[in-house]
Amino acid sequence: MNQEDLNTSLYNKMAQEQETYRAWLLKQPPEEILRHTYEYTVREDILMAMEELNLPRRQAEALLSSPAPLADVYEHFADMETDYMDMIRSSIENRAKDALAAEQEAARAVPLYRQPLGYAREQGELDLWRASHQANIACKEAIETAIREGFDGMHLSGDAVKEVLAAFGPERVSHVLAATIQEKDWDQRFSVRNRAWAQAVPIQEQGRRTDYLINSHPAVLDGFVSLVRKELEAVREQPEQKPSIKAQLAAKPVPGSQTAPPRDKEAR
Repeated sequence: MNQEDLNTSLYNKMAQEQETYRAWLLKQPPEEILRHTYEYTVREDILMAMEELNLPRRQAEALLSSPAPLADVYEHFADMETDYMDMIRSSIENRAKDALAAEQEAARAVPLYRQPLGYAREQGELDLWRASHQANIACKEAIETAIREGFDGMHLSGDAVKEVLAAFGPERVSHVLAATIQEKDWDQRFSVRNRAWAQAVPIQEQGRRTDYLINSHPAVLDGFVSLVRKELEAVREQPEQKPSIKAQLAAKPVPGSQTAPPRDKEAR
């Protein structure tokens, strides 16, 4: 047989081997079938690859001499160090990041509703109140997670603060933090400055704000509030960017470019 015939014979032998394996598999209990699902799928992929592969003559002959070439190739593949699981883990992490980013983007797009529930009901704005309330709860949970993951027992990471601010915006983060401190104003573990800052934040809602009170340790939360305030101060103190010289020149009228007023026709 020539090279092409050898590859065709090898493919046909593997296909028959897979059909025999499939017939055996279908006779097994469901639990046994599930245990062989991965193997069956990989064997199908091997067959698909063989449809396009053209092995050199001697290699095709060597595989063809095996009683079960498909099983041999599968066993070789199973023993290889592949990055398959790394790809799976990477896919999970990337999808989780995308999902989180989408949630945060949606939360940030929701305007902060400052009025209480009763007012929203009277004004027919319950949908706005509910959306804002859920975003407040999500912000509270994000702050608790940031503190839990960013506190090493001694220090709180500033990156955690930046991530929460980026996700929910300074207005909502300030609202949730201030509501928590206002509710726990008696707790001396919050600094005098942070309590004074919290009292200056106007919060109309009283009863339902308990849904988004932060449950982190007050001393660590106080540090988080200080870092948030520091970030907000840094933003406020940033000098206003002056337009570039190019932009200034573009804004100035070019001499001679202004339309001259129409001349009065001379009386004849």
